Amino acid sequence: MLRLAMTTDAETFERVRGPLGDRGIDVGHVRAKERALRVSGGESPGSGPDSPAADPDEFAGFDVGLVYPTRLMEGAVVDERLGVPWVNGRDAVVASRNKAGVLARLSAAGLPTPKTTLVSNPVDESVVVDAAEGFSYPVVVKPNSATRGVGVATATDLDSLLGVVDYLNLIHDYRATGDKSFLIQEFLSDARDYRAMVVDGAYAGAVERELDAEALEAGRWKHNVHRGATARGVDLDPEARDLAERAAEALGIDYLGVDLLATGDRLVVNETNARPTVDAATKYEDDFYDRVAGLIRRTDEGE
Repeated sequence: MLRLAMTTDAETFERVRGPLGDRGIDVGHVRAKERALRVSGGESPGSGPDSPAADPDEFAGFDVGLVYPTRLMEGAVVDERLGVPWVNGRDAVVASRNKAGVLARLSAAGLPTPKTTLVSNPVDESVVVDAAEGFSYPVVVKPNSATRGVGVATATDLDSLLGVVDYLNLIHDYRATGDKSFLIQEFLSDARDYRAMVVDGAYAGAVERELDAEALEAGRWKHNVHRGATARGVDLDPEARDLAERAAEALGIDYLGVDLLATGDRLVVNETNARPTVDAATKYEDDFYDRVAGLIRRTDEGE
């Protein structure tokens, strides 16, 4: 039986373990963060009652990984200890995390994206003012490499935009902060929010992320599931399926969540995620797990 290493122990791990096991793939968890990892001179030491000493065989016996760890520093150590090929390796995860880089590549490939400007802090206020020209308010302001909607805000005029940037400047003053860039992006009012899954180049299902009526009445607009939205399985039309597949092809990423925004007359790629959360199997195509298992086997074989 093929052994698959996963560095997440949250929803995705629990959901994929059974279906992949039924297809001859044994899924195991490898803890990659919030622990001590010895990098030389022996096996990992313990770091308290919740982080027991690593078993000498903890990293042994795996054939392939899904997906490269989210924390790149720890990931380098885990990657070396495992010594396996990854479905979505480091390059794929880094590329997808760079929202501006993704949109630039997709736009260059002729795919529709929201109008977006990257601002690389620190900059003078005049640079922000110039960057906002040509946008209609409200605009979206988002950190370039955050996930789950963290730090994303709307600004209704220039003063509120500069106020949001002031907060970003305070955060970016800390020397340990890595990516100091943020995006100014057009706000697509009343857009429907979809997460399409692409596996090995082909559309594999989608969910629509929706807020309930109470949240909408309270003025909320971010559709992230981790912020309380509900993901409902949907059957995307051919245009949306094709756009998701073209986005994955342009980025060269085999296993990708593609976030689409649809209004009355526009369909755009908003973001991508090379570490997508897997939802319930009923929300995807019937052969979803067959194709995921096939991609894992192909990765193991080095194809």
